[in-house]
Amino acid sequence: MKIVYCHCSLYNPGGMERVLLNKIEWMSRNRDWEIVVVTTDQNGRAPFYQFPEGVRLVDLGINYTDDKFIPLYKRIPSYIRKRSLHRRRLTELLMQERPDITVSLYPSESSFIPSIKDGSRKILELHFNRYFRLQYGRTGLTGLLDRLRSRTDSKLAGRFDRFVVLTDEDRGYWGSLTNIEVIPNAALISAAHSNCTAKRVIAVGRLDYQKSFDRLIDVWAKVRSDKRSEGWTLDIFGRGEWKDMLADRISQLGLTDSVTLNAPTDRIADEYATSSMLVMTSHYEGFPMVMIEAMSAGLPVVTFDYKCGPRDIITHNSDGLIVSDGDSDAMAESILALMSDDSRRAALGKRAMSVADRFSEERVMQMWMNLFEKVLE
Repeated sequence: MKIVYCHCSLYNPGGMERVLLNKIEWMSRNRDWEIVVVTTDQNGRAPFYQFPEGVRLVDLGINYTDDKFIPLYKRIPSYIRKRSLHRRRLTELLMQERPDITVSLYPSESSFIPSIKDGSRKILELHFNRYFRLQYGRTGLTGLLDRLRSRTDSKLAGRFDRFVVLTDEDRGYWGSLTNIEVIPNAALISAAHSNCTAKRVIAVGRLDYQKSFDRLIDVWAKVRSDKRSEGWTLDIFGRGEWKDMLADRISQLGLTDSVTLNAPTDRIADEYATSSMLVMTSHYEGFPMVMIEAMSAGLPVVTFDYKCGPRDIITHNSDGLIVSDGDSDAMAESILALMSDDSRRAALGKRAMSVADRFSEERVMQMWMNLFEKVLE
Protein backbone atom coordinates (compact mmCIF):
# COMPACT_ATOMS: atom_id res chain seq x y z
CA MET A 1 0.00 0.00 0.00
CA LYS A 2 1.08 3.57 -0.63
CA ILE A 3 0.12 6.40 1.70
CA VAL A 4 0.75 10.13 1.26
CA TYR A 5 0.75 12.55 4.20
CA CYS A 6 0.36 16.27 3.47
CA HIS A 7 1.73 18.78 5.98
CA CYS A 8 3.06 22.33 5.85
CA SER A 9 6.64 21.62 6.97
CA LEU A 10 8.90 19.36 9.03
CA TYR A 11 11.58 21.76 10.27
CA ASN A 12 9.79 22.65 13.51
CA PRO A 13 10.02 20.52 16.69
CA GLY A 14 6.25 20.67 17.10
CA GLY A 15 3.71 18.17 18.36
CA MET A 16 2.19 17.54 14.92
CA GLU A 17 5.60 16.76 13.48
CA ARG A 18 6.41 14.43 16.36
CA VAL A 19 3.06 12.63 16.07
CA LEU A 20 3.56 12.18 12.33
CA LEU A 21 7.06 10.83 12.89
CA ASN A 22 5.82 8.37 15.52
CA LYS A 23 3.12 7.01 13.19
CA ILE A 24 5.51 6.65 10.29
CA GLU A 25 8.12 4.92 12.45
CA TRP A 26 5.48 2.43 13.63
CA MET A 27 4.32 1.75 10.07
CA SER A 28 7.91 1.38 8.87
CA ARG A 29 8.46 -1.29 11.54
CA ASN A 30 5.15 -3.11 11.15
CA ARG A 31 3.96 -2.63 7.57
CA ASP A 32 5.70 -2.95 4.23
CA TRP A 33 4.16 0.26 2.90
CA GLU A 34 5.45 3.03 0.70
CA ILE A 35 5.16 6.34 2.56
CA VAL A 36 5.52 9.83 1.11
CA VAL A 37 5.38 13.08 3.12
CA VAL A 38 4.50 16.14 1.04
CA THR A 39 5.19 19.62 2.41
CA THR A 40 4.58 23.16 1.18
CA ASP A 41 6.94 25.29 3.29
CA GLN A 42 10.09 23.29 3.93
CA ASN A 43 12.04 25.89 1.94
CA GLY A 44 15.27 23.87 1.84
CA ARG A 45 15.45 23.37 5.61
CA ALA A 46 16.31 20.00 7.11
CA PRO A 47 13.60 18.15 9.10
CA PHE A 48 13.98 18.60 12.86
CA TYR A 49 13.31 14.88 13.40
CA GLN A 50 15.03 12.10 11.49
CA PHE A 51 12.50 10.12 9.45
CA PRO A 52 13.03 6.41 8.72
CA GLU A 53 15.07 5.37 5.73
CA GLY A 54 12.85 4.75 2.72
CA VAL A 55 10.30 7.44 3.59
CA ARG A 56 10.27 10.00 0.78
CA LEU A 57 10.02 13.70 1.62
CA VAL A 58 8.75 15.96 -1.18
CA ASP A 59 8.40 19.73 -0.90
CA LEU A 60 6.12 21.57 -3.33
CA GLY A 61 7.84 24.92 -2.85
CA ILE A 62 4.71 26.98 -2.13
CA ASN A 63 6.02 28.80 0.96
CA TYR A 64 2.83 30.33 2.36
CA THR A 65 4.71 31.50 5.46
CA ASP A 66 6.85 33.91 3.42
CA ASP A 67 3.77 36.18 3.36
CA LYS A 68 3.17 36.16 7.10
CA PHE A 69 4.32 39.73 7.74
CA ILE A 70 3.26 41.50 4.56
CA PRO A 71 0.20 43.82 4.57
CA LEU A 72 -3.18 42.14 4.36
CA TYR A 73 -4.05 43.76 1.02
CA LYS A 74 -0.99 42.05 -0.47
CA ARG A 75 -1.35 38.85 1.51
CA ILE A 76 -4.80 37.93 0.18
CA PRO A 77 -3.95 38.01 -3.57
CA SER A 78 -0.63 36.28 -2.85
CA TYR A 79 -2.46 33.54 -0.95
CA ILE A 80 -4.88 33.04 -3.85
CA ARG A 81 -1.99 32.69 -6.30
CA LYS A 82 -0.11 30.31 -4.04
CA ARG A 83 -3.15 28.15 -3.37
CA SER A 84 -3.70 27.80 -7.12
CA LEU A 85 -0.05 26.76 -7.51
CA HIS A 86 -0.39 24.41 -4.55
CA ARG A 87 -3.43 22.75 -6.06
CA ARG A 88 -1.76 22.30 -9.42
CA ARG A 89 1.48 20.85 -8.02
CA LEU A 90 -0.25 18.55 -5.53
CA THR A 91 -2.62 17.29 -8.22
CA GLU A 92 0.32 16.51 -10.50
CA LEU A 93 2.10 14.67 -7.71
CA LEU A 94 -0.91 12.59 -6.65
CA MET A 95 -1.76 11.70 -10.24
CA GLN A 96 1.82 10.51 -10.65
CA GLU A 97 2.09 8.68 -7.32
CA ARG A 98 -1.43 7.15 -7.32
CA PRO A 99 -1.51 6.47 -3.55
CA ASP A 100 -4.13 4.30 -1.92
CA ILE A 101 -4.69 6.82 0.89
CA THR A 102 -3.98 10.54 1.13
CA VAL A 103 -4.03 12.18 4.55
CA SER A 104 -4.23 15.95 5.00
CA LEU A 105 -3.04 17.25 8.35
CA TYR A 106 -5.11 20.43 7.81
CA PRO A 107 -5.66 23.11 6.69
CA SER A 108 -3.70 24.30 3.62
CA GLU A 109 -4.81 21.70 1.03
CA SER A 110 -8.02 20.59 2.72
CA SER A 111 -10.23 22.91 0.67
CA PHE A 112 -9.41 21.22 -2.62
CA ILE A 113 -7.87 17.81 -1.92
CA PRO A 114 -11.18 15.83 -1.98
CA SER A 115 -11.72 16.91 -5.61
CA ILE A 116 -8.37 15.54 -6.84
CA LYS A 117 -9.30 12.43 -8.83
CA ASP A 118 -6.19 10.33 -8.27
CA GLY A 119 -8.16 7.36 -6.95
CA SER A 120 -6.96 7.62 -3.35
CA ARG A 121 -9.19 7.72 -0.30
CA LYS A 122 -8.98 11.10 1.38
CA ILE A 123 -8.67 11.52 5.17
CA LEU A 124 -8.66 14.82 7.02
CA GLU A 125 -6.78 14.72 10.32
CA LEU A 126 -7.38 17.68 12.65
CA HIS A 127 -4.70 18.40 15.25
CA PHE A 128 -6.48 21.47 16.62
CA ASN A 129 -10.16 21.73 17.56
CA ARG A 130 -13.45 22.97 16.15
CA TYR A 131 -12.86 26.57 17.27
CA PHE A 132 -9.17 26.94 16.50
CA ARG A 133 -9.71 29.70 13.94
CA LEU A 134 -11.48 31.88 16.53
CA GLN A 135 -8.98 31.54 19.38
CA TYR A 136 -7.00 34.65 18.42
CA GLY A 137 -10.04 36.89 18.86
CA ARG A 138 -9.03 38.97 15.85
CA THR A 139 -11.17 41.87 14.69
CA GLY A 140 -11.70 43.75 11.44
CA LEU A 141 -11.30 42.04 8.08
CA THR A 142 -9.01 39.34 9.47
CA GLY A 143 -11.52 38.48 12.19
CA LEU A 144 -14.33 38.37 9.64
CA LEU A 145 -12.34 35.93 7.52
CA ASP A 146 -11.67 33.79 10.62
CA ARG A 147 -15.40 33.59 11.38
CA LEU A 148 -16.36 32.83 7.78
CA ARG A 149 -13.77 30.07 7.47
CA SER A 150 -14.82 28.58 10.80
CA ARG A 151 -18.43 28.36 9.61
CA THR A 152 -17.42 26.52 6.44
CA ASP A 153 -15.11 24.04 8.21
CA SER A 154 -17.92 21.56 8.91
CA LYS A 155 -18.94 21.45 5.25
CA LEU A 156 -15.31 21.06 4.21
CA ALA A 157 -14.71 18.19 6.66
CA GLY A 158 -17.80 16.41 5.40
CA ARG A 159 -16.29 16.08 1.92
CA PHE A 160 -13.60 13.66 3.07
CA ASP A 161 -13.93 9.88 3.28
CA ARG A 162 -13.08 10.18 6.97
CA PHE A 163 -12.59 13.13 9.30
CA VAL A 164 -10.43 12.32 12.34
CA VAL A 165 -10.46 14.41 15.53
CA LEU A 166 -8.45 13.79 18.67
CA THR A 167 -10.94 13.94 21.54
CA ASP A 168 -14.53 13.07 22.39
CA GLU A 169 -14.90 16.65 23.57
CA ASP A 170 -14.06 17.97 20.12
CA ARG A 171 -16.31 15.44 18.36
CA GLY A 172 -19.22 16.93 20.28
CA TYR A 173 -18.51 20.36 18.80
CA TRP A 174 -18.87 19.18 15.18
CA GLY A 175 -22.57 18.30 15.28
CA SER A 176 -23.95 15.46 13.17
CA LEU A 177 -21.09 14.73 10.76
CA THR A 178 -21.40 11.08 9.71
CA ASN A 179 -17.77 10.61 8.64
CA ILE A 180 -16.17 11.70 11.93
CA GLU A 181 -13.95 9.40 14.04
CA VAL A 182 -12.00 9.93 17.25
CA ILE A 183 -8.41 8.70 17.33
CA PRO A 184 -6.18 10.20 20.03
CA ASN A 185 -2.46 10.66 19.84
CA ALA A 186 -0.33 7.89 21.28
CA ALA A 187 1.73 8.16 24.45
CA LEU A 188 5.19 6.78 23.85
CA ILE A 189 6.35 5.09 27.04
CA SER A 190 9.23 6.99 28.57
CA ALA A 191 12.27 4.97 29.57
CA ALA A 192 13.14 7.54 32.23
CA HIS A 193 10.75 8.42 35.04
CA SER A 194 10.65 11.27 37.51
CA ASN A 195 10.53 10.69 41.26
CA CYS A 196 9.05 14.20 41.61
CA THR A 197 11.66 15.38 44.09
CA ALA A 198 13.47 17.99 41.96
CA LYS A 199 12.37 21.57 42.61
CA ARG A 200 11.79 22.12 38.93
CA VAL A 201 8.68 22.92 36.89
CA ILE A 202 8.77 22.33 33.14
CA ALA A 203 6.77 23.70 30.21
CA VAL A 204 7.20 22.70 26.57
CA GLY A 205 5.88 24.12 23.32
CA ARG A 206 6.20 26.70 20.58
CA LEU A 207 6.71 30.25 21.80
CA ASP A 208 3.56 31.71 20.30
CA TYR A 209 0.00 32.78 21.04
CA GLN A 210 -1.43 29.26 21.20
CA LYS A 211 0.88 28.01 23.96
CA SER A 212 0.50 31.33 25.82
CA PHE A 213 3.64 31.23 27.92
CA ASP A 214 3.01 34.89 28.72
CA ARG A 215 0.18 33.65 30.95
CA LEU A 216 2.54 31.14 32.52
CA ILE A 217 5.16 33.78 33.26
CA ASP A 218 2.53 35.98 34.92
CA VAL A 219 1.39 33.00 37.00
CA TRP A 220 4.98 32.27 37.93
CA ALA A 221 5.38 35.82 39.25
CA LYS A 222 2.51 35.07 41.65
CA VAL A 223 4.08 31.73 42.59
CA ARG A 224 7.46 33.30 43.36
CA SER A 225 5.87 35.82 45.72
CA ASP A 226 4.94 32.95 48.04
CA LYS A 227 7.57 31.40 50.34
CA ARG A 228 6.35 27.89 49.44
CA SER A 229 8.13 28.30 46.07
CA GLU A 230 11.56 28.84 47.61
CA GLY A 231 14.23 27.06 45.56
CA TRP A 232 11.90 26.15 42.69
CA THR A 233 12.69 27.00 39.06
CA LEU A 234 10.75 27.04 35.80
CA ASP A 235 12.27 25.79 32.54
CA ILE A 236 10.45 26.50 29.26
CA PHE A 237 11.55 24.55 26.17
CA GLY A 238 10.62 25.88 22.75
CA ARG A 239 11.25 28.39 20.01
CA GLY A 240 9.08 30.81 18.12
CA GLU A 241 8.23 34.39 17.32
CA TRP A 242 7.44 35.28 20.95
CA LYS A 243 10.93 34.49 22.27
CA ASP A 244 12.10 38.11 22.65
CA MET A 245 8.79 39.27 24.09
CA LEU A 246 8.81 36.49 26.67
CA ALA A 247 12.43 37.18 27.58
CA ASP A 248 11.57 40.84 28.15
CA ARG A 249 8.58 39.89 30.31
CA ILE A 250 10.74 37.60 32.44
CA SER A 251 13.23 40.43 32.93
CA GLN A 252 10.58 43.07 33.69
CA LEU A 253 9.00 40.85 36.35
CA GLY A 254 12.38 40.17 37.97
CA LEU A 255 12.23 36.43 37.28
CA THR A 256 15.56 35.87 35.52
CA ASP A 257 16.89 33.93 38.51
CA SER A 258 14.09 31.37 38.37
CA VAL A 259 12.84 31.20 34.74
CA THR A 260 14.90 29.98 31.78
CA LEU A 261 13.93 29.88 28.10
CA ASN A 262 15.61 26.83 26.56
CA ALA A 263 16.02 25.76 22.95
CA PRO A 264 14.02 22.70 21.85
CA THR A 265 15.63 19.34 22.51
CA ASP A 266 15.18 15.90 20.99
CA ARG A 267 15.87 14.44 24.45
CA ILE A 268 12.86 15.94 26.16
CA ALA A 269 12.23 12.68 28.06
CA ASP A 270 15.41 13.34 30.04
CA GLU A 271 14.11 16.79 30.94
CA TYR A 272 10.83 15.34 32.18
CA ALA A 273 12.74 12.88 34.34
CA THR A 274 14.54 15.72 36.13
CA SER A 275 11.37 17.77 36.74
CA SER A 276 8.50 17.43 39.21
CA MET A 277 5.50 18.84 37.36
CA LEU A 278 4.39 20.07 33.95
CA VAL A 279 2.36 23.28 33.70
CA MET A 280 0.22 24.13 30.65
CA THR A 281 -1.42 27.53 30.06
CA SER A 282 -2.36 27.13 26.39
CA HIS A 283 -5.25 29.02 24.86
CA TYR A 284 -6.25 25.88 22.92
CA GLU A 285 -4.98 22.47 21.84
CA GLY A 286 -6.14 19.54 19.78
CA PHE A 287 -4.68 16.78 21.92
CA PRO A 288 -1.59 17.95 23.84
CA MET A 289 1.26 15.55 23.18
CA VAL A 290 3.37 17.30 25.78
CA MET A 291 0.78 16.43 28.41
CA ILE A 292 0.70 12.70 27.77
CA GLU A 293 4.46 12.49 27.28
CA ALA A 294 5.10 14.17 30.62
CA MET A 295 2.49 12.02 32.38
CA SER A 296 4.01 8.84 30.96
CA ALA A 297 7.29 9.98 32.52
CA GLY A 298 5.59 10.27 35.92
CA LEU A 299 4.87 13.99 36.07
CA PRO A 300 1.64 15.41 37.46
CA VAL A 301 0.20 18.13 35.23
CA VAL A 302 -1.33 21.42 36.29
CA THR A 303 -3.30 22.84 33.37
CA PHE A 304 -5.87 25.39 32.39
CA ASP A 305 -9.16 23.88 31.20
CA TYR A 306 -8.75 24.99 27.59
CA LYS A 307 -10.35 23.36 24.55
CA CYS A 308 -9.46 20.49 23.96
CA GLY A 309 -7.60 17.73 25.77
CA PRO A 310 -7.39 18.15 29.55
CA ARG A 311 -10.79 16.61 30.26
CA ASP A 312 -10.09 13.64 27.98
CA ILE A 313 -6.68 12.95 29.53
CA ILE A 314 -6.59 14.07 33.17
CA THR A 315 -8.71 12.92 36.08
CA HIS A 316 -8.73 15.99 38.28
CA ASN A 317 -6.97 15.52 41.63
CA SER A 318 -6.03 11.96 40.71
CA ASP A 319 -3.24 12.29 38.16
CA GLY A 320 -3.19 16.07 37.71
CA LEU A 321 -5.01 19.32 38.41
CA ILE A 322 -7.36 21.17 36.04
CA VAL A 323 -7.87 24.89 36.66
CA SER A 324 -10.59 27.13 35.20
CA ASP A 325 -9.22 28.64 31.99
CA GLY A 326 -7.55 31.98 32.62
CA ASP A 327 -7.81 31.91 36.42
CA SER A 328 -4.21 32.82 37.18
CA ASP A 329 -4.74 33.00 40.94
CA ALA A 330 -6.14 29.47 41.04
CA MET A 331 -3.34 28.26 38.79
CA ALA A 332 -0.69 29.77 41.06
CA GLU A 333 -2.31 28.24 44.13
CA SER A 334 -2.53 24.80 42.48
CA ILE A 335 1.16 24.92 41.61
CA LEU A 336 2.05 26.03 45.13
CA ALA A 337 -0.09 23.28 46.63
CA LEU A 338 1.96 20.63 44.80
CA MET A 339 5.24 22.36 45.56
CA SER A 340 4.51 22.20 49.27
CA ASP A 341 3.22 18.61 49.41
CA ASP A 342 5.86 16.06 48.38
CA SER A 343 3.72 12.99 48.98
CA ARG A 344 0.72 14.32 47.06
CA ARG A 345 2.95 15.36 44.16
CA ALA A 346 4.55 11.91 44.02
CA ALA A 347 1.18 10.14 44.24
CA LEU A 348 -0.27 12.17 41.35
CA GLY A 349 2.85 11.52 39.31
CA LYS A 350 2.68 7.77 39.91
CA ARG A 351 -0.96 7.61 38.83
CA ALA A 352 -0.18 9.81 35.81
CA MET A 353 1.92 7.01 34.31
CA SER A 354 -1.25 5.03 33.55
CA VAL A 355 -1.70 7.33 30.56
CA ALA A 356 0.75 5.08 28.75
CA ASP A 357 -1.79 2.24 28.92
CA ARG A 358 -4.84 4.33 28.00
CA PHE A 359 -3.11 5.88 25.00
CA SER A 360 -0.56 3.21 24.13
CA GLU A 361 1.06 3.26 20.71
CA GLU A 362 -0.19 -0.22 19.83
CA ARG A 363 -3.76 0.63 20.76
CA VAL A 364 -3.80 3.94 18.87
CA MET A 365 -2.06 2.57 15.77
CA GLN A 366 -4.50 -0.33 15.62
CA MET A 367 -7.27 2.26 15.48
CA TRP A 368 -5.53 3.80 12.47
CA MET A 369 -5.07 0.41 10.79
CA ASN A 370 -8.77 -0.33 11.27
CA LEU A 371 -9.68 3.04 9.79
CA PHE A 372 -7.46 2.52 6.75
CA GLU A 373 -9.02 -0.91 6.16
CA LYS A 374 -12.55 0.55 6.38
CA VAL A 375 -11.95 3.37 3.91
CA LEU A 376 -10.30 1.02 1.42
CA GLU A 377 -13.32 -1.30 1.50
